[in-house]
Amino acid sequence: MNPSSSDFLNDSGSIQAGYVRAARTVRSQAPGFFFATRFFPPEVARAAHAVYWYCLYTRELGRQAETEQQGSDDLDRWAAMVAGGLRGRLARHPVLDVFLEAVDQCTIPHDYPLELIEGVRTDLRGTRYSSFSQLRGLCHRLGSVVSLMMTHVVGYRDPAPEYMTDLGLAMELTLLLRDTGEHLAHGRIYLPGEEMEAFGYSEKDLAGKVRNEAFARLMRFQVERARGYYETAEPGLKLLDTRGRFAVQVAFDLYRQTLRRLETSGFDVFRRRPAVPAVERCWITARSMAGPITRHLWRVMGA
Repeated sequence: MNPSSSDFLNDSGSIQAGYVRAARTVRSQAPGFFFATRFFPPEVARAAHAVYWYCLYTRELGRQAETEQQGSDDLDRWAAMVAGGLRGRLARHPVLDVFLEAVDQCTIPHDYPLELIEGVRTDLRGTRYSSFSQLRGLCHRLGSVVSLMMTHVVGYRDPAPEYMTDLGLAMELTLLLRDTGEHLAHGRIYLPGEEMEAFGYSEKDLAGKVRNEAFARLMRFQVERARGYYETAEPGLKLLDTRGRFAVQVAFDLYRQTLRRLETSGFDVFRRRPAVPAVERCWITARSMAGPITRHLWRVMGA
């Protein structure tokens, strides 16, 4: 995917073709998330792919811009298109066609997609974050907003959104830690400057890809913070609709396992991207399935 402000504007594909493209894009760019959506009912999976395609496309507008000004201009045009589509204007854009249909079907609040755009705009302008409060604000707009939109896709009982906000923070922090090396290659640092200083690890050390005890302590602190958000979010899983709860549980377990892989790699984020292997993903899924299957069998036997 290589978006620009003029991409897809004259695309004449059907809405069904848009859903197929959404699924393919999510599968190639977010395999962990796509793996989890395979356990959604078909209509929920379609909406989930549409929403995540929108999120991926929006974030790529900021990431692939050659200059900050170009990225800002592209985001301005995209925000105008999205706002118009949310007001009922004909979108004429495959990403928006399927996304707006999902918004209507799942009653997704209109401020969420616009807030995501502002998060990408913030990320476009900033390459350093001095405090965690600054980073948390970014993670809310980029991660929590996605989690909240998905909460509407799945269905829920209150106060699930409060918990899913923390899940979005946890997942976004996990991805930022996992991709530390890749971000560094593009001149971006998501480790809070105040905390780097507190642990005695300098930006010069990071640029030199130094993996010393100070780096290990700094990264361990970041991992424990992310893990804390998973812990506070976990009770909210029971408030999700049973149609999609299992898939969210799988995603929850996969992302949390990414933190463990990060630790067991010795925080080796400069040479490779710590990831959960396919075999381990299948094992996590099977383990997550054990509870629902056992409960189902007990219900059948009890009947």
